[in-house]
Amino acid sequence: MEQIAQRSLFADTTLSAVSAGFAAVLVGFASSVAIVLQAANAAGASEAQMVSWIGALGLGMGLTCIGFSWYYRAPVVTAWSTPGAALLATSLSGVSLPEAVGAFLFSALLTLLVGISGAFERIMARVPIPIASAMLAGILLQFGLSIFTSLQVSPLLVGAMFAAYLVGRRWLPRYGIILVLVAGFAVSWLQGEIHTEQLDWSLARLQWVIPEFNFSVLLGVGLPLFIVTMTSQNIPGVATLRASGYPRVPVSPLVGGTGLMSLLLAPFGGFAFNLAAISAAICTGPEAHPDPARRYTAGIAAGVFYLLAGLFGASVVALFAALPQAMIAGVAGLALVGVIGSSLAGATADPDSREAALITLLITASGVSFLGIGAAFWGLAGGLICHWLLARRG
Repeated sequence: MEQIAQRSLFADTTLSAVSAGFAAVLVGFASSVAIVLQAANAAGASEAQMVSWIGALGLGMGLTCIGFSWYYRAPVVTAWSTPGAALLATSLSGVSLPEAVGAFLFSALLTLLVGISGAFERIMARVPIPIASAMLAGILLQFGLSIFTSLQVSPLLVGAMFAAYLVGRRWLPRYGIILVLVAGFAVSWLQGEIHTEQLDWSLARLQWVIPEFNFSVLLGVGLPLFIVTMTSQNIPGVATLRASGYPRVPVSPLVGGTGLMSLLLAPFGGFAFNLAAISAAICTGPEAHPDPARRYTAGIAAGVFYLLAGLFGASVVALFAALPQAMIAGVAGLALVGVIGSSLAGATADPDSREAALITLLITASGVSFLGIGAAFWGLAGGLICHWLLARRG
């Protein structure tokens, strides 16, 4: 049986799936690793402990991506909590690193309990597909627009990537993102925009921090970290899976699994893991593989790249920092064009839900934030309220 599974994995793995996994990790790391380092610095972490944070996060994301994607045969991609990192960067002033680790453990325990109880899955089951699709489209819309805002800043680089995308879509649709990556690296290198002088390849070492539990820190840091991660990360993550055609993947084990991984790795710097939305959308779209049943290999590929990123820690951070921002924005936007289109189609397919879905899209795309909670949650909440009111009116 194991040999059959192995043969199936090798047969299902394609270059397009591997490139989608790499693009997901590239976008995930490069877009927010600076926020994670700011959070570690706010907690008073040393340089070695910061490397440990990156190593623990890479290890946790790699293992969960590989494990979930393999077991459920779906492209399940996890991530660190970027809003959580932003919260930590602003709320850990005056908090010791052991106390911060205690808050991480408290947040992880709450996530594990929510996953085990099935409460989160029951809530998400009540979200209509058009509303979930609209929220996903709103989240990803800025990435699509970034293609053309970056084109204004770096016309040659982004223009070459866009041309490669069009060529790929016309003649090599399964390898479109590979061509985009090759074009981006080539033009960036020829323009001298990739700076590798500071690279020093060295392995990361995890450093254990003994946690301390301070009640005020648990409530002031741990509880908000849990709430922000669930509302701003896990809800869009589940919506990504649902809107991409994977409704049968059970939510509770995924949420519980990320909570368990956070419990295990929090003392090393793994402050919060959750389901990914943006990077996951790269692996769940048709660019990863035309057959949805075989896109799970993109999730596994992302996990392998996350493990490598965590293994080399600071070196990978320096590598991502060496890439031009216009290239990263271009890769993200072009990789998500197909997903944005399918999300918009799913959001507007049902005339009865179209107005509520449009409100969800507009709120989410606006980027508004209240009470420290991001636009994805408020877009979902606003859309659900409109859906309920308009359904009652009808």
